[in-house]
Amino acid sequence: MGCCSTFKGLVAGSVVGGLVAVMGIILIPLGDMLIGSTVKKEGVIEPGTTAYENWVSAGAPVYRQFWLYNVLNPDDVVNNGSIPQVQEQGPYTYRTRYLPKENITFDLNTVSFVLPAGAIFEPTMSVGPEEDNVTVLNLVVAGSLTVVPKPLHNLVNFLIKNTKSSLFMTRTVKEVLWGYRDPILNDVTGVFYPYNNTFDGPYNISTGKDDISKVSLINSWQDSSLLPFWDDPYCNMLNGSDASSFPPFVEKKKPLYFFSSDICRSVSAAYSSTHNLKGIDVYRYMLTPNTLASPNVNPDNMCYCRDMEVTKNCSMAGVLDVSACRDGYPIYISLPHFLYGSPELNQAIQGMSPHEEHHATYLDVEPITGFTLRFAKRIQMNMMYGPSDKITVLNKVKDFTIFPVVWLNETAMLDDATADMFKEELVSKVNLLDTMQISLISVGIIACVVLGIAACVVHRNDERKIVA
Repeated sequence: MGCCSTFKGLVAGSVVGGLVAVMGIILIPLGDMLIGSTVKKEGVIEPGTTAYENWVSAGAPVYRQFWLYNVLNPDDVVNNGSIPQVQEQGPYTYRTRYLPKENITFDLNTVSFVLPAGAIFEPTMSVGPEEDNVTVLNLVVAGSLTVVPKPLHNLVNFLIKNTKSSLFMTRTVKEVLWGYRDPILNDVTGVFYPYNNTFDGPYNISTGKDDISKVSLINSWQDSSLLPFWDDPYCNMLNGSDASSFPPFVEKKKPLYFFSSDICRSVSAAYSSTHNLKGIDVYRYMLTPNTLASPNVNPDNMCYCRDMEVTKNCSMAGVLDVSACRDGYPIYISLPHFLYGSPELNQAIQGMSPHEEHHATYLDVEPITGFTLRFAKRIQMNMMYGPSDKITVLNKVKDFTIFPVVWLNETAMLDDATADMFKEELVSKVNLLDTMQISLISVGIIACVVLGIAACVVHRNDERKIVA
């Protein structure tokens, strides 16, 4: 009688263990459903949600670090046609994106806004004051080759000589970046002029209220659903978000798309690795060499190729001609130090040293919410100049040259307070559910197996006693 009771008890315990394991398995979709419900509620861009609070204004400080390319042999380049030698000078750091979005207007499931621009110098994060001098490419002289019609090049040469200008100029960091009065134009120009008190946009994006998979995706920029810069519908497409956040439930195998007005086009980033950021797992997405590859390697880039002569019949990799969105100035965008670029880019300039760790662009995205918690956007501003028989300072130039002026690293990372809030509101709950699921499944399976084996042993012993 006792053996029978023991056997039944072990069988019952084994069944209970199995049920406990089943409960753990049931918790998986149930937990995912609870998390998904929370994300879908708090991820919508509307007043009162977590997404809205983070979207209106950057929670973490955003900095732009600038390295300018100081030219070491300007006279030799102009007088003898020597290869330019440069040395990067920086960083000079500014706080940006500290102003909240303006003109926020909701309409059904979309919201429109503009991004105000501003830059505040941070001397403690810089190698020197804004008043440091640097010798860089003369923006107006270099640009005049292509901006000014050839019949007027004699006049350009007269103005260059009359103002004692040259292919290179020495100015302060502040002047080069934010503007100076050029003697030839008798007007203000600069690499990023105008910037302060200007606006990017307007943007129109999806709030995600009707479909969370569309949240943050751009519907239009400057009141158009297509870009006006490229002579092709594909290159003019507005894809993805502005990279500050993406639709939730990010999958490693799928690229992330985003639009950047700095480079006048949409790009994609591919999953690279997983990192732990202040106790939060994030997926790192990086711009790949394919982004600025030559059309020979990436045919999708053919519609970004605009000048066959400068780009060697569109065979050059690593640069993007953005003259169409820079008032016709021959400005080329690249990664710093021509990372992933064709060898001839670095061979034309001495002092370039590309390194993926320091010069690649990446985004660290929390996969459940789609929030970008850390990023480093690194781009380089270059200008093109070439040979001219009428403009004296270009007489010795042997070939078209894409010359680096400055590269920037725009960075931000969530602060400790935001990280703690994020962990409390999301990570801790996910971890708790995971722990409960694993514990129930593990304990249930172990109990089911151990008690099941024990029941079999008891049953076998009972049978032996009966036979005996």
